[in-house]
Amino acid sequence: MSTAPRPSGQDHLWSVDEHLEDILATVRPLEPIELQLPDAQGCVLVDDVTVPVSLPPFDNSSMDGYAVRVADVAGASEEFPAALEVVGDVAAGQSGLLLVGPGQAARIMTGAPLPPGAEAVVPVEWTDGGLGAGPVGEMRARSLAPEQASGYVRVYRPAEARAHVRAKGSDVKAGDRALEAGTVLGPPQIALLAAIGRGTVRVRPRPRVVVLSTGSELVQPGEELRDGQIYDSNSFALTAAARDAGAIAYRVGAVADDAETLRSTIEDQLVRADLLVTTGGVSVGAYDVVKEALSHVGDEDEPGAGIDFRKLAMQPGKPQGFGAIGPDHIPLLALPGNPVSSYVSFELFARPAIRTLMGLQDVHRPTTRAKLTADRALTSPKGRRQFLRATHTDGTVRPVGGAGSHLVAALAHADALIVVPEDVESVAPGTEVEVVLLG
Repeated sequence: MSTAPRPSGQDHLWSVDEHLEDILATVRPLEPIELQLPDAQGCVLVDDVTVPVSLPPFDNSSMDGYAVRVADVAGASEEFPAALEVVGDVAAGQSGLLLVGPGQAARIMTGAPLPPGAEAVVPVEWTDGGLGAGPVGEMRARSLAPEQASGYVRVYRPAEARAHVRAKGSDVKAGDRALEAGTVLGPPQIALLAAIGRGTVRVRPRPRVVVLSTGSELVQPGEELRDGQIYDSNSFALTAAARDAGAIAYRVGAVADDAETLRSTIEDQLVRADLLVTTGGVSVGAYDVVKEALSHVGDEDEPGAGIDFRKLAMQPGKPQGFGAIGPDHIPLLALPGNPVSSYVSFELFARPAIRTLMGLQDVHRPTTRAKLTADRALTSPKGRRQFLRATHTDGTVRPVGGAGSHLVAALAHADALIVVPEDVESVAPGTEVEVVLLG
């Protein structure tokens, strides 16, 4: 993490863009590591991957049926079937293949290599299955009817050359680029890597994010509420948001409003953190413990570290903190404590930081333009960029809930944020607005 000097948060009213640029200029992608395929899921590929062997590696059957020569089944019909000698079975994984000569066929299973001499596969449904009693629906298991791997089979339909044959390299060819650097490895990508024989892959690991909420009033869900207490929702929301962004996230139970306890808790978490996210305690109150605990970090024992507490020209989420902590300069984002402020701040600042740590190029939520649907004009404070919870459907967007930063119920129904620029104080219904898509 870079430790370039930043303007003092006390003397400078930061814009949203300035704060985000400072974060992204400071946070650096994690160092690449080699991981086994099961452990690489969700990670970002560091290098292009080239195909060492074609897929499929040999011509093989796409059906259960009979491998035949085209000339032997030309003109075949139910009235005049082609009768072919069955020379044996070809199963998937089998080596030492049978030779299919003129007037012959080999019973073949899906995925089995096309035997020498054969030019096409006729599905078993086009045959009598060697039973001599008209078309059949399936093959019987070899263990139940070994005699069907020999004798004669009647074929009732012709087949063109290469019919029901999956050609060697028809998926990817040796030398092709299988995956590009920067690809997030999901289940299909893991499957492709395994299919081309890669047991390990070089990736940037998923960042480890520790989420910690503060406040003596916070009680864990499932416990009894007493007067003046509320349930801790922020740590659950932000831990889920960190996982949604691609991180391995650890939730720490709420820490009481005591600076020494908070400092000790954060120090204990540094060993498993690539990013720390706190929520609460960053405003101007007498019990804003995060500011109290972290304002002077790095003054003496941690040169280059330190947390800068700022005011941003945004609503919700005016108070913010950002910097580094510990001997390894682990980045720390200090977010406000109100649920909506906390979540909006995470989406705007913490999510891009996580995606940057992963090594992704596009770290932001997608945005679009949509027509505002509302019962009345939206108002916004002058000089603040406002982010309003909303639902987005078919090119229109409608606000949900009020402007209060404590209204968590409305947040659960939102899938977008309406962005009102700093120089706009009113937005009339029907106006086209910028929208950040959350899911």
